[in-house]
Amino acid sequence: MDISVLYNYFEECGTVTTDTRHCPQGSLFIALKGATFNGNAFAAQALENGCRYAVIDEERYADPAQPNLLLVDDCLQALQQLARYHRQQMGTRIVGITGTNGKTTTKELIAAVLKQKYCLLYTQGNLNNHIGVPLTLLGLKPEHEMAVVEMGANHPGEIDTLVHIVEPDYGIITNVGKAHLEGFGSLDGVIKTKGELYDYLRERHRPVFIQNENPYLNGIASGLECIRYGQTPGLYASGRVVSCSPFLAFCWRGEEAEHEVQTHLIGAYNLDNVLAAAAIGRYFGVDEKLISEALASYVPQNNRSQLIETEDNKLIVDAYNANPTSMMAALSNFRRMDAEHKMIVLGDMKELGAGSREEHKKIVDYIGECGFERVLLIGKEFASVADGYECYESVEEVIRLFETEKPCGFYILIKGSNSMKLNRLPEHL
Repeated sequence: MDISVLYNYFEECGTVTTDTRHCPQGSLFIALKGATFNGNAFAAQALENGCRYAVIDEERYADPAQPNLLLVDDCLQALQQLARYHRQQMGTRIVGITGTNGKTTTKELIAAVLKQKYCLLYTQGNLNNHIGVPLTLLGLKPEHEMAVVEMGANHPGEIDTLVHIVEPDYGIITNVGKAHLEGFGSLDGVIKTKGELYDYLRERHRPVFIQNENPYLNGIASGLECIRYGQTPGLYASGRVVSCSPFLAFCWRGEEAEHEVQTHLIGAYNLDNVLAAAAIGRYFGVDEKLISEALASYVPQNNRSQLIETEDNKLIVDAYNANPTSMMAALSNFRRMDAEHKMIVLGDMKELGAGSREEHKKIVDYIGECGFERVLLIGKEFASVADGYECYESVEEVIRLFETEKPCGFYILIKGSNSMKLNRLPEHL
């Protein structure tokens, strides 16, 4: 089916779904496949549940008596091509964002700032992969003046695929670090893949927003127009940490006077994220006072450096993701925090491949320098290098421990990969 023909069906429907549990009346269902499911088998059900049309790619599910079943060669490709075509029809200015750490928080901060001036579409939650990105783009409406689209990757070539769907006008790589090494193979593989955003923009002579002091990003930014932010005075947005006990307070300067901002973000490592948002806001003409107000008002969600105060403890919950770079940053920040009783609960870092044991050992060695009052490590990777610390196989074991011996009076850092399910711990502390 020609993409322009499929687009006519999309325009008639106005919205797309890939889940038969969520079928808005009159929507377009696209039957995707996974390791354990085949959306083709549920296409008829999608029509019954309210979809106007259902796109399938297996002829055996077609029904001559049901003209609202639309057959294409490949549903995933159809979704991606449809999203790209729609993006082209809308012509919306798009900022594309990727990076190893901080991209979701930075995306949220950028959105908070740009919403001060523009009708904005931006990636919801963590929908940043080969399915989530097209679904985000298909949400573009004529009233949207700008969009911020997050792109994630765990294998070489994935960012290249996504940027050719998104076709961003501007870009930002928050940073590069050791994550998904099992898929990328090495830090060089991470840098090359994230740099595919730069490659796309370089070919089209489009600008990037770049952290001025990052040697990896500067190393791949040749030939690009760079709008710089960081701690060096005189940049497009320059800033410094004022305090972090536990929330980040910082000063920044653009063109006007220096602004001091008290945030709801935990960790000095968030300075780069807020400065990125300030630089982008300033570039697109948002008043500097409104930029500061937006950054001060933003409150993180979804287990990303959240401060949760219970009757017994104060928790810093950063349990959505973990890799060697973000883990070390969180521990370093927690080490510097002014608190009498500190405790850490760390879960394994996933997808590190052959270097996993070495990376976990580096974390354990650093913990030994920090002097935390109590250390709990969860998972087989940490257990293999635990060096005498309390070790548990699963979060269930730790929950049972806390039910009988709940800590009291601690500042507790909780950090680990999402699959370790450490987000279950706060209710037991």
